[in-house]
Amino acid sequence: MTTDTAAYWEPLWAEGRRYRQLNDAETQLLDEHLGPGCARPALDIGCGDGALARHLHRELGYRTTGVDCSPSAIALAASQDTGPGLGPVWKCLDITADDLSALPDPAYAAITCRLVYRWMDDKPAFVDRIHRLLAPGGTFWVVTEVAGRRAATHPLQDLGITPEESEVLTAGWSVVRTADLDVLRCYALRP
Repeated sequence: MTTDTAAYWEPLWAEGRRYRQLNDAETQLLDEHLGPGCARPALDIGCGDGALARHLHRELGYRTTGVDCSPSAIALAASQDTGPGLGPVWKCLDITADDLSALPDPAYAAITCRLVYRWMDDKPAFVDRIHRLLAPGGTFWVVTEVAGRRAATHPLQDLGITPEESEVLTAGWSVVRTADLDVLRCYALRP
């Protein structure tokens, strides 16, 4: 993402725009592929309203940081921390351009990227940054729409990633597991 990208997303979050919510099928797949957090660090990239970061933190037991380039998204995520105990750490950060030393941990056992990969301008550089942030034995969990899964007349028919963009995402990992959920594909990637 770039400054232009942050300028694009901030007004949408500020106006109250909301995106596809987590559902049981998706969280079940996530739970199976990531497993218990045991207080290990997790990073949720493009956290939006924070639902995935809260799930990682409260349900799976990761020590989670949620980052988004939109200040309004971060404010929304923080405002929903109403349960007992500490919630995730929230940071307004552009994962592709900002200094990664601003993150609370140098490496993460789990990194999630839900409905964000498609919007990365420089996908190879983004995946390289993830490789540097992921702890040995960690999992990079990506959920993204796949192009061509919607009806040809649907206005969002071309929203997903192409086979070439999928190849950029999956190249260089020793373990690649995928699961499909309607128009979405979930990737569990390990070094």
